[in-house]
Amino acid sequence: MLLLGLVSGAFAFLLPAIGGLREAVELTNHSRHVLTTANHLQRLVIDLETGQRGFVIAGEERFLQPWRQARAAIPGQAATFERLATARSAAQGERARRINQSIEAYIRDYSIPVVEAARRDPASVRTVAVTEDGKRRVDAIRDQFQRFVSFEDQLLASRQQRAAEAAVRATAAASVGVAGSILLIIVFDTYLIRSIVRPVRKAAAVASRLAGGDLTARMPETGAGEIGELEVAFNSMGRSLEESRRLTEKAHGRLKLLYDASTAVGTTLDVKRTAEELVQVVVPEFADFVTVDLVVAVMRCDDHQPDEGETLCRVAIGGVGNTASFHPPGALVTWAPSTPQARSFDDGLAVIEPDLGASTAWRSGDPEEAARILDHGIHSLITTPLRARGRRMGVVSFWRSRLPGPFDEEDLSYAVELAAKAGVVIDNARRYTHERNTALALQRSLLPQRLPVQAAVEIASRYLPAGAQAGVGGDWFDVIPLSGCRVALVVGDVVGHGIHAAATMGRLRTAVRTLADVDLPPDELLTHLDDLVIHLTGDEQPGTAEGDTAASAELGATCLYAVYDPVSRCCTTATAGHPLPVLVTPEGTTELVSGPVGPPLGIGGLPFETTELCLTEGTVIALFTDGLIEARHRDIDQGLAELRHALALPTASLEDTCDTVTRALLDGRAADDAALLLARTEALSPDQIATWDVPADPALVSHTRKLAIEQLLVWGLDEMEFVTGLVVSELVTNAMRHGTGPIQLRLIRNRTLICEVSDGSNTAPHLRRARVFDEGGRGLLLVAQMTQGWGTRQTTRGKTIWCEQALPPPAPNSDGASGDEVFRAA
Repeated sequence: MLLLGLVSGAFAFLLPAIGGLREAVELTNHSRHVLTTANHLQRLVIDLETGQRGFVIAGEERFLQPWRQARAAIPGQAATFERLATARSAAQGERARRINQSIEAYIRDYSIPVVEAARRDPASVRTVAVTEDGKRRVDAIRDQFQRFVSFEDQLLASRQQRAAEAAVRATAAASVGVAGSILLIIVFDTYLIRSIVRPVRKAAAVASRLAGGDLTARMPETGAGEIGELEVAFNSMGRSLEESRRLTEKAHGRLKLLYDASTAVGTTLDVKRTAEELVQVVVPEFADFVTVDLVVAVMRCDDHQPDEGETLCRVAIGGVGNTASFHPPGALVTWAPSTPQARSFDDGLAVIEPDLGASTAWRSGDPEEAARILDHGIHSLITTPLRARGRRMGVVSFWRSRLPGPFDEEDLSYAVELAAKAGVVIDNARRYTHERNTALALQRSLLPQRLPVQAAVEIASRYLPAGAQAGVGGDWFDVIPLSGCRVALVVGDVVGHGIHAAATMGRLRTAVRTLADVDLPPDELLTHLDDLVIHLTGDEQPGTAEGDTAASAELGATCLYAVYDPVSRCCTTATAGHPLPVLVTPEGTTELVSGPVGPPLGIGGLPFETTELCLTEGTVIALFTDGLIEARHRDIDQGLAELRHALALPTASLEDTCDTVTRALLDGRAADDAALLLARTEALSPDQIATWDVPADPALVSHTRKLAIEQLLVWGLDEMEFVTGLVVSELVTNAMRHGTGPIQLRLIRNRTLICEVSDGSNTAPHLRRARVFDEGGRGLLLVAQMTQGWGTRQTTRGKTIWCEQALPPPAPNSDGASGDEVFRAA
């Protein structure tokens, strides 16, 4: 009480001194704040005047940037300045108000008009009178600031003096209080050591042992009063800490198991593997045996909604010992309605069976299996449903055998949480597999089911989809027969994975086939395909303008289009961002085609260029997508080198070559879809082709028809004389009448008889139906009706109109060989 009285007296004297000191310090800080605000406002006025002057002199808008910033900041700064100046001194507030009025008048009456006049007529404000007026106004404002600052400096000096005096008084009061307190503390210390410190040291020693982990430490309960209560409290705390540590270690183990389940369950998007990972995590930390039973529809990854009592499949099982007592993995399991598993599956609730030996409901499901399980020492069970997004998927059963105690309610809640995590992961795997199967089905339906029969090239191909983690991609290839025995080889790639990539691939492949039917050159075909991708980008991304490069980059489509002519053995290629093909000569050497590579599809604005290749018969053209040559462990150059090495290896057929290439470059590690198309070139023999230059004289049409019929007789195609003669007459006559020279007739005998008439005009013919009294317009209609097909294609020197006729079935000769075989042998 004496100490309290002395301290109270000291504080009664000290508090007023501290109050005076605080007030003096506040006044001092206020003065400094006022001076800082005044300086800031004065700098803004200077920035205003400097920016205005720079604009008047230079006439450039960039000099108005500080003027605009100062003009925007001055009102707020002026208001703050006036408020701070008025708070402690009415005289200073009045001075601040006058300064603000001067600044406002300067901006309104001089600065703004000068800037506006400078914008209209710079010469009008570059006069001495205008400059002197501005200088006079700014000097007046500066004088006002100077007077304000001088007065505020005087206030600051007086307030600092008051603060120093208050500090002296506070120091004296504190010294008296401290001296008296020290004296009483020395007297009181003796009492504390004997009555309090020594018992507390004993308590501290016990507390140190408890903190060090020795939760068995206790204090002897020998004290009285507060010390005795302290001893009882410390001993109670020790017992409580010992119990808390036991519960904490148990909770830590459960949390660790939950964490392990979150990281270890669901590493793959496979339903069966996910169930096995759940078993591996739980055994033996939580349960001694675990069984996972799933609905058969979940295993098939379809959307079938299970019914009550539906048969389940044992997917995974694991335990600390032999699991022969349980149904093996793969077995179908049907639970009786009264069993815990059936109740969990049907009702969606976890069920605990603390004593399996006394549970008649559980034993009634399968008495034989129940007897085996009990003989194995298993005595307690928890069943939890596997559910996700309102869908029933199966049941997880946790069995205990080693620990004598049964499962309790805390174990039940923990098992529910484990099953909830596993249910979401299993459902994700099911949904992913379902979507992947759907995308694969779509992709397979969009890719060519079989390659067409044609005489230009021998074909072999491979398509290898990416792994399950990457998803279905958008790579594709195609072989398209063209007129004149030519063939188009196509390979393309749509960046990305999933149904969207597969659907986009299908749309592009359909577009390429449609454009190929028009018989466009490779560069023109890619130009039209590029326009299509630009339109697709605008349609699929609302609000995106056509030609948006960023949006087209998201589509990321590339394409290579090549046309091979077995008559001229010429191959014309054009590429839109796709790798150029690799050639393999008949001698086995490889060569990477060099030529211009156009931008990817959808960029627009840049033309595509073609590359002409003259190939020897038997040359292999290898077209591929980047998924074949790119990988994490190698770059593109290394991949191309490995591809060329694999193509150069001797093989018995193109199919074997495909297998050799895919094994060498992928080896089961396909991170992206990979497509490979191999085409070995063929060449038509000269005796299969007949060509005549036709003068533009209508009188020679009959002679040209006669030449064609004679060639048919040489080929043994007597039955085709009438139709071929009619076709030749119509096409040659149309070329003379509507086209320009030179005119050329060509017959090609292969799988069909092809008749081609070329001229120098670019005008395309149109099929139309002539009226009754029209003298013309029936020629192409007759050609179309009497042949398998007809069409026109543009060339660099004009156009070519062609038609095809089916060859008559070969008649066997005397030795049993058909006429076609004899012709081919010759």
